[in-house]
Amino acid sequence: VQLQASGGGSVQAGGSLTLSCAASRSVFNINVMEWHRQAPGKERELVASIGIGGDTSYRESVKGRFTIARDAAKNTVDLQMNNLKPEDTGVYYCHSLLIGRNDWGQGTQVTVSS
Repeated sequence: VQLQASGGGSVQAGGSLTLSCAASRSVFNINVMEWHRQAPGKERELVASIGIGGDTSYRESVKGRFTIARDAAKNTVDLQMNNLKPEDTGVYYCHSLLIGRNDWGQGTQVTVSS
């Protein structure tokens, strides 16, 4: 699966951004779609995921602020990020999981200033 992430940028704390991950096959036929992030000097971490049945899960630190959803019209998996904090800064990557394979998109930078 080819993945293309977009939507990153620079915002002040409290602001919002929406990231989109476009896929080369229907996002509704991918077992799991995930958003990960990697801050400078830190390991990559899972932020949110959505399963083929629409079930979602979130990292504790983003619960209530981030929403992951699939957009049928655009064939994307979007990550709506509200009330952003400086600690949300990092490169965000989308990741697809299918039986027998997984694929990563290129990252998109999110910078939140205080």
